[in-house]
Amino acid sequence: MESVLGARVVDWVPVRPWAVARVLLDDGRRVVVKGDRGVHRTAGRPEREAAALRLLAEGLGVVVAPGVLAAGSSWVVMEDLSPRVALDGLIRRDGVGPHRGRLEAFARVLGTLGAVSAGRVSSFGPREWPPAGLPAGLLEAGVALEGAALREFGLAVGVLAEPGPFEALSHGDAEANNVLVCALGEPDERLIDFELSGRAHAVLDAVGFHVPGPAWMAVGGAGEVYRRALAAGVAQAEDDRVYGEALGAACLMWAVARLRRWPVLDGRPAGDDSRVQLVSTLEAAAGVAQVWRVWPALSGWAWRVSAWLRRRWADADVDVAALAPYTVRRG
Repeated sequence: MESVLGARVVDWVPVRPWAVARVLLDDGRRVVVKGDRGVHRTAGRPEREAAALRLLAEGLGVVVAPGVLAAGSSWVVMEDLSPRVALDGLIRRDGVGPHRGRLEAFARVLGTLGAVSAGRVSSFGPREWPPAGLPAGLLEAGVALEGAALREFGLAVGVLAEPGPFEALSHGDAEANNVLVCALGEPDERLIDFELSGRAHAVLDAVGFHVPGPAWMAVGGAGEVYRRALAAGVAQAEDDRVYGEALGAACLMWAVARLRRWPVLDGRPAGDDSRVQLVSTLEAAAGVAQVWRVWPALSGWAWRVSAWLRRRWADADVDVAALAPYTVRRG
């Protein structure tokens, strides 16, 4: 790496548990090195991340992410974006209120990612996304995905699989831990961790503003900011019917993917936050579909599954509408 960068390493600080280190070079530069080994294995992903970052900087000419200084098949060296910090850390510390502007900046830069890359990523590899299979054990519970709901499921998959003008570079893990912002003053936001990025329907990146991801019990408040930014490059995002159909499909697909975890959660002790989170996820996704008046059978099925989980898990039978946006999931 020293020969590639033309400078000697004088300090190396691991960022655990990831295969990441902050490095100081003898010419004064600070860089971030990411490899494919560590607790969270990322085999083959540094190469994809480097390709995505180069596409953004060199192919599309936008500054929304760190620049690539060097890369190999199993490692990538990027500019160090400090003193920026992860947005999720600020929200965990202070709540979302003081950082509403930074949250909106996150939504805006994600929408911009879709806007500038739409129709320009045909040579980039596809992003992996659900569905990879339906949840187990629902037939026995009397809430199987079948009939009209199953037909809508297939149609929703088709909407996302054939994005048309919405085909863009999707981040692949669009959560608040993957955007760095300045803690004071203007956010000066940058997206990071493009290891899961790929060609996909742009609206997949909007899901996290409507349906809780792994870290949160509830979310909300920046979805329209994302849409407006996306519409700057994808005019079809202005069409309520088209956008709502895609957003509802994406949110429901996320809920189905998260529902595959229910047997694991079933074995956890009462009071585990992940149970309430799953109920919240199902109801948030169904709520999105209802607001946009799309996928009535599939969203109705999501409500029925949520009601079944509430009966099965008494500790999860709570008023999720009372959860403040960006309430942290404990544990």
